[in-house]
Amino acid sequence: MLNKFSTSAVRKSLCTASRWNLRPRSRGLLTLAIETSCDDTSVAILEKEANAVQIHFLDKVTCDTSAYQGIHPVVALESHQENIASLVNKALAHLPVACETKHERHQTINVSNSSELRRKPDLVCATRGPGFRSNLFVGLDTGKALSVGWQVPFVGVHHMQAHLLTPRLVSCLNRGQNSNPDVALSQPVTPEFPFLSILISGGHSMLVKSSSITDHEIMASTADRALGEALDKAARDIIPSSLLQTSKSTMYGKLLEQFAFPNGSADYADYQAPKSRGEELVPRENPWGWSFTEPWSHSRQLQFSFCFIGATLARLFAAREASGQAISHDERIALAREAMRSSFEHLASRTIMVLESLVQKGTDKEVKTLVVSGGVAANQYLMTVLRSFLDARGFGHISIVAPPPYLCTDNAAMIGWAGIEMFEAGWHTNLTSRALKKWTLDPREADGGVLGPVGWERV
Repeated sequence: MLNKFSTSAVRKSLCTASRWNLRPRSRGLLTLAIETSCDDTSVAILEKEANAVQIHFLDKVTCDTSAYQGIHPVVALESHQENIASLVNKALAHLPVACETKHERHQTINVSNSSELRRKPDLVCATRGPGFRSNLFVGLDTGKALSVGWQVPFVGVHHMQAHLLTPRLVSCLNRGQNSNPDVALSQPVTPEFPFLSILISGGHSMLVKSSSITDHEIMASTADRALGEALDKAARDIIPSSLLQTSKSTMYGKLLEQFAFPNGSADYADYQAPKSRGEELVPRENPWGWSFTEPWSHSRQLQFSFCFIGATLARLFAAREASGQAISHDERIALAREAMRSSFEHLASRTIMVLESLVQKGTDKEVKTLVVSGGVAANQYLMTVLRSFLDARGFGHISIVAPPPYLCTDNAAMIGWAGIEMFEAGWHTNLTSRALKKWTLDPREADGGVLGPVGWERV
C-alpha cells in the first residue's frame, strides 16, 4: 500500500494566506488527492521535490458489485459515501511530521492519536470528471471542503489526463530511489512531450498525441464500446460461471487473462505479429471452425470498434444452444485467447496506422514513446502484442511505457500527480466548479478539452 522513496531538493510551494501566493520553501509540494470517478474510493498523499516524488500514502476501497456482474453506479456511490471520510482520516496519519525550525504554526495541523504536529498539505486535488457524476461529487466536494478548511488551493483533475500522465509520475518515483540526488533532480520528467498514449479502460479507448500538459489531440477513439467493457463482457460469457462465482471479483478482464493463460507469459512466448496488413486479415483456423473478424478490415479509418467480440460470441453461443452442443473447457480457453488476440491486434493495427500518418506528415521523429495506461494496460499479453507490432512494422525505435499494475487501475496517486503538474503549469480550480460526466481531452473539441470547462483560474 505504501511506497516510500528518499528525495531532497528545494522548490516553490504555497503560503497559506487567504489568497494563493507563491514563495520559496526548502521543501516539496505536498498534496492530498482523492479519486471517486467510478467504483474505487481512493486517497493519496504525494510530495514532489524538484523532479522526484514520494508517495507517503496510497489506499483505496473498491465497491463489491460482484452480485451485479459489473459496476452498479448507485451501490458504488454508497460505497464512496461510506468510505471517503475514513480513508482521508487514515491518510492524515501519514502526513510528514512538521519540523519546528522550518514550519510555522499555520503550516501544520494536529492529527488525532499523534503527539507530533504534521505538515499541512499545500494543495488538494480531486477528480472532476469524466465519470459517474454523483460519484464524482463525493470526492470533489470533499476535496473542496478540505481546501477551504486548510486554506490551500484546489485542483479539479481530468481523469483521463491523469492516466496518460502516470508514466511521468513513475519516472519521478524511480528517480526518488537514486542514491545521487543531484543526478536525479537534474534529469527531466519522462516521457517528455510529445508522446503517444493508448488510454484503455472499461469506459474509454483512445489514442492520443500529447504535445503539452493541456494539449492532447485525439488521433483515434472507439466508435462503440470501450475495450475494457468488451473484454469484461467476453469474460462473463466465456469463463464458466462456477469460476466467476468463486473469484469474488469484478475485474473480469484480469480474470479473462488468467483463464486464457494459466501459465502466464509462457503461454504466448511464441507470439509474432503479422508482418503486413494483408497477414492481419487472414482468418485463424482452429478445430471448432469459428473465427473473430476484425471490423473495417478493408479501411484505414482511424477509429476503433470492439463490438465485434461480443457479436461473435453471441452468434457462437446461440448456435451451440440451438444445436445442443456443449462448449468444452479447451474451447473456452481458445475463445478467451482469440477474443484478446483479435481485439489487441485491432488496437495495434490502428496504432500503426496513426504512426504511419505521422510519417506522412513528417512529424514522426518527434514521437519516441508510446504510453499505455488505464486498467487494460495491466494486461501483459497486450504489451507483448504491441511490442511485436511495432518491431514488425518498422517502429522498433519507439519505446512502450506502462505504469505498474497498481497505478494502471484508478487510483488517487495519479490524480495527485496530474494536479501537481497542472498547478506547476499555473492553474488551480475555483470553488464553484462542478463535476463533469463528460469531458474531452482535446482542445479542438466543442467543450475545449482539459481547459475548456469553467472553473480554471491562473495561480
